[in-house]
Amino acid sequence: MENMLKYLVVLSCFSLSCTKVVKVDLATAEPRLVIDASIDWIKGTAGNEQKIKLTTTTGYYNAAFPTVSGAEITITNPANTVFNFIENPGTGEYSCSGFHPVIGEDYTLKVVLNGEIYTATETCLGVPDIENSIEQNNSGGFGSDEVEIVYYYRDNGSEENYYLHRILSPVSAFPDYKAQDDENSQGNLMQEYFSDKELKAGDKINISLYGISKRYYDYFRKLLTASGVENGPFQTTPGSVRGNIINQTHSVNFAYGYFRLSEVAVREYTIQ
Repeated sequence: MENMLKYLVVLSCFSLSCTKVVKVDLATAEPRLVIDASIDWIKGTAGNEQKIKLTTTTGYYNAAFPTVSGAEITITNPANTVFNFIENPGTGEYSCSGFHPVIGEDYTLKVVLNGEIYTATETCLGVPDIENSIEQNNSGGFGSDEVEIVYYYRDNGSEENYYLHRILSPVSAFPDYKAQDDENSQGNLMQEYFSDKELKAGDKINISLYGISKRYYDYFRKLLTASGVENGPFQTTPGSVRGNIINQTHSVNFAYGYFRLSEVAVREYTIQ
């Protein structure tokens, strides 16, 4: 997930029947490193194939994020086993084919780039299965005019849990995300809704449920607020959101991004 927070400046002039949008010159800060270190362990797989991506921030009007090559990236487990991530040359994507995730264990990320060392520590967290009983309502949504699905999962009542939902559908250009806690649903069968009036029979919906830490839950909610997704009349002004990655060499030269390890439950549903 890219953590570059951009701001849209639109100047409009109105005359009879025309609206003109003016492209404004915006000041661009010095590029800053972005570390996308999301370790996703899909249920039913070994979880050995993992990737980490390095990019930099860029100007608002730029369509792509510049990639970063030449880093040394490792993740170390509690037994001091070191997993090396090797770059596919020139891509900024660093891969490991022998990673070994274990639920409940702490892992340490280390990125060495241009003489500076970035580190982060996080716990690998599990997630419940998504139940088979996905329900569809063709008169759902707030206006009762949307195709709606409801899926379920059983919370673990013996601990505090935090979840990230990610839904891909053919009617949305981008995934739909939601961060959720179990404060009011300890040990219960939890449910989540997704709806869109453009959905039609045959459309495939891909549902991913991630187990996340409270720190990541707080971080992701701040991201949603900063991006404007959860803005309301009393929200704070959007700004840069820092993750859990620390520059051990020069703290002021911090990186954006987050080191996360999640078990992921995945289910696909076809609209009827």
